[in-house]
Amino acid sequence: MKRWGDLSQDAADHLSPASVLDHAEMAVVVTDRFSNLLYWNPFAEKLFGRPSRPAGSRDPEALSMGIMEKDHPLAVELAKHVLRGGVWEGTFDVTRSDGTMIYVRAQAVPLRHSSGSVTGIVITAREAMRSNEREKDRFGLLERIGERLAGSLYVEETLKRVADMLVPQFADHCFIELMENDRLIRRVSTHVQNWTPPPDSWRPVGAEIHYPAGHYAESAMRRQETILVEDFSQVSYPSASVASAKLCGEIGMTSAIVAPLCVRGEILGLMYLGLSNLTDRRNPHYDAFDRDFVGAIATRVALAVDNALLFEEERHTAESFQKHLLPRALPQLDGLRIAVRYYPAAPLASHGQGIQTQVGGDWYDVIPLSAGRVGIVIGDVEGRGAKAAAIMGQLRAALRAFAQDDKSPADILARLDEWTRLVATPEPGPGGDDIAVSPIVTCQYMVYDAWSRTLSFANAGHAPPLLLIDGTCQELDIHEVGQPLGVHAKGIHADLVYKEETRTLPPGASLLLYTDGLVDRRPTRDADGTIPSQEENLQLLCDKLAKIGDISVEELADAATVAVPGEIDDDMAILVIRSSPADLEVEERTFPAQPIMVGEARRMAAEAFSGWNVPEERAELACLLVSEVVTNVVLHAATASVPRRELTMDGPPIPFDESWDLPGLEEEAVGEKEFTLRLRRGGESVWVEVFDQDLRLPRIRSAGENDEGGRGLYLVDQLASRWGSRPTQEGKAVWFEIPTRRR
Repeated sequence: MKRWGDLSQDAADHLSPASVLDHAEMAVVVTDRFSNLLYWNPFAEKLFGRPSRPAGSRDPEALSMGIMEKDHPLAVELAKHVLRGGVWEGTFDVTRSDGTMIYVRAQAVPLRHSSGSVTGIVITAREAMRSNEREKDRFGLLERIGERLAGSLYVEETLKRVADMLVPQFADHCFIELMENDRLIRRVSTHVQNWTPPPDSWRPVGAEIHYPAGHYAESAMRRQETILVEDFSQVSYPSASVASAKLCGEIGMTSAIVAPLCVRGEILGLMYLGLSNLTDRRNPHYDAFDRDFVGAIATRVALAVDNALLFEEERHTAESFQKHLLPRALPQLDGLRIAVRYYPAAPLASHGQGIQTQVGGDWYDVIPLSAGRVGIVIGDVEGRGAKAAAIMGQLRAALRAFAQDDKSPADILARLDEWTRLVATPEPGPGGDDIAVSPIVTCQYMVYDAWSRTLSFANAGHAPPLLLIDGTCQELDIHEVGQPLGVHAKGIHADLVYKEETRTLPPGASLLLYTDGLVDRRPTRDADGTIPSQEENLQLLCDKLAKIGDISVEELADAATVAVPGEIDDDMAILVIRSSPADLEVEERTFPAQPIMVGEARRMAAEAFSGWNVPEERAELACLLVSEVVTNVVLHAATASVPRRELTMDGPPIPFDESWDLPGLEEEAVGEKEFTLRLRRGGESVWVEVFDQDLRLPRIRSAGENDEGGRGLYLVDQLASRWGSRPTQEGKAVWFEIPTRRR
């Protein structure tokens, strides 16, 4: 006779541990110490969306259970903790095999042998907020949601993360609307199972949203509190539109929660969650607990959105600041193709000063100079932020002003070094007194003449540019690399630090000028832990650029930008120039500085302009100005002082009072005076240069009514589009530009 509670053999078989675990509404996963899968019950397949594996199989995901990659290091540490005999419990966000994300509450305990040693891990898990322990789960979930939201700095990314967190775990439908200029604009419309609302039903992303008076969403905004609609079949609200109400009926909307996004006493927008018959849920209705929980989520979402909005506003201000400090547009230059790129550094919160602004001190510039020559600049102010950008703006403006004097690159850097010391900011010293600290600036300044292909440059501690020609890529050979601006030793003049060098740029050659942000990259998250040096990145850049075929300078700039892997750790400037494959047209001839040569110079100019098919009106104007400039040179050559000469005499020294009366010396010196006329043909202009040995630079003077001269340079100033003069090693050059097209 059986006693009460005795089980039949059939019942006992159904109550075996394996049978009970197969029917348990909780995931159970068992592994050994080496992550070999020992057991995986049917509910685990359903919860994680992953098929079971044969017992003893090696499964690298057994311990992670689909936990998102960013939490893998934590999961490994927890596994080590359990294998040492500890117990762990917490909440993870898990990506299922179908791509959906759920929150899972998991507990891990040691699997012990009868001897007491730990032989493996037993993991039990369930979907958070879908059990009788929702209050216990709430804190873990809010913590996880807060972590995910805290990792976003951009509004769109923040809103996408919110939708991914809530659909499908908490809702079938998620709408997020933000206020923009007193209008409510829909920014997110996410639905379960990739379902899409039919056209002309629910308002799409980007549309302005109007909720009628009495609508539960309107009440949520007006009252600034979370509103719960537990069962749409039991209540009635005015609909936003007839089409919206019809669609709600077709998909069987069952319940909804609307939470206002409030921060600092202001409403940023709304977060709308809805359940419908599109999914088969155990409970298709929200309750008061869900309302409170969604309200707590909305508080964190509002803070994240507000932070993202503030950051984007700061980023927009910083980028506008940087954009206006850099050249707005590049000039069109003959014999030269140019491409530029500027990228701010990716935001990073671990610099020790919070989230950094994206502006920096990197800059580039292209400066038109005399007679079609061009100044090319790239530089980098140490540091980042508004201070570095402000210093950069001052240096760029100063360099532009210095460059107009047409001095040598070494002279320009020497003057810029002095200016760098002038903008030094006082900082407290060890004794309490303020000490002027000069900014540290690296700079490369080049002057390129497209007609002679001459490249003159001086370097102030900047990385040499890369020269690309005939499938090769290597650094430009620079013999003298001076100290960065503002750091050379006292007592040594800057002229001794910066040296000018000259190279000839081959036809079709390209130069890539860059700042260190191009090769100094932040490793990506999936990197293997090794950080390549700048030298290795530079070699990688050269190798990749050398393999690139015949592409435009714009494509070359893009290729250089992505050649080095990793995120931009510092702001980055790139400037690419390419010389013309064909020679530009130029005519040049030297004449004695005699009045009769004025006509010869004009005749040479007329023949050259005719051969270049310059319009007759433009050619006549250019010839007129050639006459004026050459006449000015010849007249002043007659009155110029005798140049210094070094005399070598074999006889006895000449007495001092007789040394200046050597017969023929003055006539010889005057007779040796000459000038050179150089004519250059550009795409839309012609340039005229007149060289002589007189060191005096011309200036415009006011001529009286009865004066016979004094109007030549006035005509040049009025009729030429640009004109100027610059010193040369032998004397000076006067130049002007005449457009070949009518104004």
